[in-house]
Amino acid sequence: MLLIPAIDLKDGHCVRLKQGDMDQATVFSEDPAEMALHWLQQGARRLHLVDLNGAFAGKPKNESAVKAIIKMVQQYAEDNDIDEIPIQLGGGIRDLDTIDRYLNNGLSYIIIGTAAVKSPGFLHDACSAFPGQVIVGLDAKDGKVATDGWSKLSGHEVIDLAKKFEGYGVESIVYTDIGRDGMMGGVNIEATVRLAQAVSIPIIASGGVHNLADVEALCAVQDEGIEAVICGRSIYEGTLDLLTAQTRADELSEFE
Repeated sequence: MLLIPAIDLKDGHCVRLKQGDMDQATVFSEDPAEMALHWLQQGARRLHLVDLNGAFAGKPKNESAVKAIIKMVQQYAEDNDIDEIPIQLGGGIRDLDTIDRYLNNGLSYIIIGTAAVKSPGFLHDACSAFPGQVIVGLDAKDGKVATDGWSKLSGHEVIDLAKKFEGYGVESIVYTDIGRDGMMGGVNIEATVRLAQAVSIPIIASGGVHNLADVEALCAVQDEGIEAVICGRSIYEGTLDLLTAQTRADELSEFE
């Protein structure tokens, strides 16, 4: 089980939102690249970036911050003899040119969310053009998929879409339970396991991680196909210590 720190970008800063509300943003750092370095020093082996402005605008809006993070991560990997520290990014990705540019800049994975639901043809094309590098982000409330930075609820069932997208060749699925994101109420284990059991590609859990008990609860079901969990507010506010939690997750994985 991999713990992936989230770096949410708004106006070039690293922030956290409460339940996707742009008006409820807490700025945690003016320098996202330094924040990336901090998480790497705390044992992070992968990073999750979100271009929040991009998600709402439908096009990249924090590219300079993203480039600065990539540069910092690559330098850190080189200095510490690490082959690769993957970086995934979502938010505002609506065309193949954007994906191409981001991957050429050094990102490992691109996360397609709203566009996957609204234009499945685009997702299909992206999976064909960039095999193994496209992740789909499904944000759900009560089993239904939400789009447009969570502002709209679609009629689609999460599991139906997940199966369809698996057929397209997506690498994995980031599954966020909107009701819990940024509220630290614990991960919706049941819904995450249900989704993992329905598909054979890996699930990355997101939303609601509060403390070590949540990480341990996810580790207990990781064999269902849950490979990682994205951590946000918990590691920024200190209810979860990233280094301790990753060490614990590694221990639990060894016992299995």
